[in-house]
Amino acid sequence: MTRETTDHVNTYSRPSQLKITDLRITKLRGAPFHSILIRLDTDQGISGYGEVRDGGSATYALLLKNRLLGENPCNVDKIFRRIKQFGHHARQAGGVCAVEMALMDLAGKAYGVPAYQLAGGKFRDRILCYCDTTSTPDGTEMGRRLKQRMEQGFRFLKMDVGIGLLREVLDAVIAPPGMLARGDIMHPFTGIQLTEKGIGRLCEYVAAVRQEIGYEVPLAVDHFGHLGLESCIRLGKALDRFSLAWYEDMIPWQFTDQYVRLSQAVDTPICTGEDTYLKEGFMELFRQRAVAVIHPDLASSGGILETKKIGDLAQEHGIAMALHMAMSPVAALASVHCAAATENFLALENHAVDDLERWSSLVEGLPVPLVQDGHIQVPETPGLGFTGLNEEVMRQFADPEAPELFAPTEEWDKERAHDRLWS
Repeated sequence: MTRETTDHVNTYSRPSQLKITDLRITKLRGAPFHSILIRLDTDQGISGYGEVRDGGSATYALLLKNRLLGENPCNVDKIFRRIKQFGHHARQAGGVCAVEMALMDLAGKAYGVPAYQLAGGKFRDRILCYCDTTSTPDGTEMGRRLKQRMEQGFRFLKMDVGIGLLREVLDAVIAPPGMLARGDIMHPFTGIQLTEKGIGRLCEYVAAVRQEIGYEVPLAVDHFGHLGLESCIRLGKALDRFSLAWYEDMIPWQFTDQYVRLSQAVDTPICTGEDTYLKEGFMELFRQRAVAVIHPDLASSGGILETKKIGDLAQEHGIAMALHMAMSPVAALASVHCAAATENFLALENHAVDDLERWSSLVEGLPVPLVQDGHIQVPETPGLGFTGLNEEVMRQFADPEAPELFAPTEEWDKERAHDRLWS
């Protein structure tokens, strides 16, 4: 083959012959992100990157290594079907989802296309971001903080409204002894209730915020506290007049019947889903039209392709899809590709607004900051879109207990088990 011929041919890899040869991890700690990144290496010199869900364990990814070695990463669905049994809801899905992101990164690089193309193409060129903002007990000050976000270009906002704002307010919350200090009891079992005084204070808080920011942009609310359904309904009815974008995770996602009652009782969209794994986990919420907005986290819901399927199922039931995301640019970019490929997508979360320059600098080959004018441009480069990770930035955030970046993991090479789920 002549030089003139190969100049226009991608000879970087032979996708049909590509094999996974290694899985390594690195742990990053400190603002503006905590992260467990994974890297899948291949026999043709290309690597793919993924990220374990924030708060998850590296073990969730490492236990999958022996099941990946020798596999062709371009067979994304085949491998995903093999490993998805090792995931579960919330952080326990982190390993499976990180691997799926890395597979999509590798497959895109092997074929020279962006990951969204592997998910069916795109519906949009830019991804709308919404930003969380650190809370303050003073509603006017909170409104000013959100107004600053608007001045930074954000056109979709979120804040916390719940019992955390009522700690110093006498007679605002009723709770059994010690229950307010517990975070490990599901909402229906805490016995915590809001009083009329407490509900009134929260309404005053939101009114002060609205006084500052007006009604120009959507404003969602989250972190209500571990309240029972009845207090959620009472609070929801009281807050309806502020035309909020959604009430998020008022109760655990598992209680579909309670979400139906909540949705029917209030006039504000109801949202949940950041801890739900696979499309099967969402099906009852869809069938019963228990929510108006689903909110999967791609690092818990199953990765890019599975979350695209979740979005499509939601659309069939008249439900919009926003995306939860509180991790590094690696998971953010995986979310961007999924959002680009999902028609009913609404907005993508970002938690790094106060340190966007450093956060964005973790990845190379893309604009810094990654979020501009409240949006992330969908990359047109192969895979997840970045050309590599910035080693200098990684070393700034390296975990002191595991400072080596992508250290060898041979101890996970030979673990064997009979994984088949049928006889």
